[in-house]
Amino acid sequence: MTEVSISARVPEAVFKELETFMKEESLEKSSSIRKLLAEGLQHWKRQRALKALEDGKVSFMKASQMAGLSAWDFADLVREKGIVWIKSEKFVSSDIKKALQ
Repeated sequence: MTEVSISARVPEAVFKELETFMKEESLEKSSSIRKLLAEGLQHWKRQRALKALEDGKVSFMKASQMAGLSAWDFADLVREKGIVWIKSEKFVSSDIKKALQ
């Protein structure tokens, strides 16, 4: 994987939290930032997928792909969050057809 360098200015309070994280996780600064950024982006992807599903903008299968999760893991997340997503017959039909392929 190709890596690129990024830089950012953060408030001192955020940096102090990062130092605490580094100590507790026994990681250097770059590794800590990479780990937190990856976790934050994964959380953002899941929240975006849940919102799109709940708003009826995408099918269940499309939302699971957006979240980067298997259909089963995404189903667990949907259930855990109490998301009501069956609002359109068209998405249910589409998801059933994809599941049967």
